Amino acid sequence: MKTDIEIARSVKMRKITEVAAEIGVPQEEIEQYGHYIAKVPGTLINPEKIAKSKLILVTAITATKAGIGKTTVSVGLALGLNKIGKNAIVALREPSLGPCFGMKGGAAGGGYAQVLPMEKINLHFTGDFHAITSAHNMISALLDNYLYQKQSEGFALKEVLWKRVLDVNDRSLRNIVTGLGPRTNGLTAESGFDITPASEIMAILCLSSDLEDMRRRIDNILLGYKFDDTPFRVKDLGISGAILVLLETALKANLVQTTEGTAAFVHGGPFANIAHGCNSIIATRTAMSFGDYVITEAGFGADLGAEKFYNIKCRKSGLKPDLTILVATLNGLKMHGGTALENIHKPDAEGVRKGFANLDRHIRNLQGFGQSVVVCFNKYASDTAEEINLVKEHCAELGVPFALNNAWAEGGQGAVDLANLVVETIDSNPSGPLQFTYSDDEKLADKIKAVATKIYGAANVSFSSTALRKLANAEKIGCAHFPVCIAKTQYSFSQDAKAYGAPSGFDFEIKDIVINTGSEMVVAIAGDIIRMPGLPKVPQATRIDIVNGEIEGLS
Repeated sequence: MKTDIEIARSVKMRKITEVAAEIGVPQEEIEQYGHYIAKVPGTLINPEKIAKSKLILVTAITATKAGIGKTTVSVGLALGLNKIGKNAIVALREPSLGPCFGMKGGAAGGGYAQVLPMEKINLHFTGDFHAITSAHNMISALLDNYLYQKQSEGFALKEVLWKRVLDVNDRSLRNIVTGLGPRTNGLTAESGFDITPASEIMAILCLSSDLEDMRRRIDNILLGYKFDDTPFRVKDLGISGAILVLLETALKANLVQTTEGTAAFVHGGPFANIAHGCNSIIATRTAMSFGDYVITEAGFGADLGAEKFYNIKCRKSGLKPDLTILVATLNGLKMHGGTALENIHKPDAEGVRKGFANLDRHIRNLQGFGQSVVVCFNKYASDTAEEINLVKEHCAELGVPFALNNAWAEGGQGAVDLANLVVETIDSNPSGPLQFTYSDDEKLADKIKAVATKIYGAANVSFSSTALRKLANAEKIGCAHFPVCIAKTQYSFSQDAKAYGAPSGFDFEIKDIVINTGSEMVVAIAGDIIRMPGLPKVPQATRIDIVNGEIEGLS
């Protein structure tokens, strides 16, 4: 069996100018990065075409260590739709180096349903992540310098909130002390690093509508509080223009292609467990300006990515999916049904049945947002026909359309049935108006409670004294109308990563709050979730190498 990277190498890619021309992007408008990658300016976004385009969200049951395959399904559906004669484009997030070198080794789809060039997308790509990292840390350096230079004037901040970021999993950097040594090294202070996908700059890039909107958001970033408890922002440093310069190119969507040569936009990369988990609004709108059908994904399970897609991205952008696809796998259902990880490849009908509780709650949640839902069964080689039929029959009992996806093995042909079902469902039963989990005018604590109780199944929500203080500060400085972004484990509806299935009636604890006045959302840190991941005992980096001139290990 070929690996993902071997399959990617076997594909003869089209020049990106051909891919762009096929969807109607003029060659003179694109900024090429070699032969197969290009930046597309946001000036090509066309509201009239967006209004006619069909937007499809791909989400999934709760994540497991066995994998679910949302990206493979997203790419596969685009291939399948093009196979049946539709003009379909996929819009995805960019991979982070953290998980690529830590756990997964790559995040560009799989098998014959990938975006290409796979190695470049998984590594430095067009430099967007580096630009975000540089912009974030430039603010850190300029803030530290401002405090150092102004100390003789008696200026200081009561509390500094802005940390640093790096797109590498490094637990040793979670908490650090800066400015050690002689006084010329700066002020001694506690700080720390988050991973780049958790940066507020990443969220700003993904939520900005254009360059001027990005400038406004950068201006408003909260860096800390003065001793009179008033906020100190980036605009007080007078550096917004400099930060905008670092991000100007990164704001443009990246155009690449699929394994079958069709267009794909890959742009932005926040994680759904610690951030809002969706690709950029600009990339989605650009794709909808050129595609009759646009498929996008939201990270991890529907309780994380999809909830934030609706309550944050759609609320702020006016986008509305015509359909939501819920991806499920036998292995994932078995794990949620209590099957041990080492036994998930063995037949276990009872484990599958018990796992339906997780599937069912996600379906109810998605329907509660007003969404028309299709369950997509992502097929693995070890799956048995008997167990697949269990899932199909269960969906029939629920009255939810079901289709099997085999794009990993067969490319677009393996997603034709799914594509036909998607077109039929959008034509006959499209999603209704979005029903948000909370309204803008509710208190921030009540918004957090609404998500925890209505989506996760919590009975009670508690807040640490630190969280309550920061929520009060957020409302005091005018953030009460912001949506909330809950950071929690991806492996459970609850904050307990080992609570598989569909737990309910549990206590949900908010330990901390991060006020993002630039991206205009309040991040609530639940349980033990950490915004700078660590590396596993045997990182994927030990398998990555260049062999005979070819990169290995990114699969």
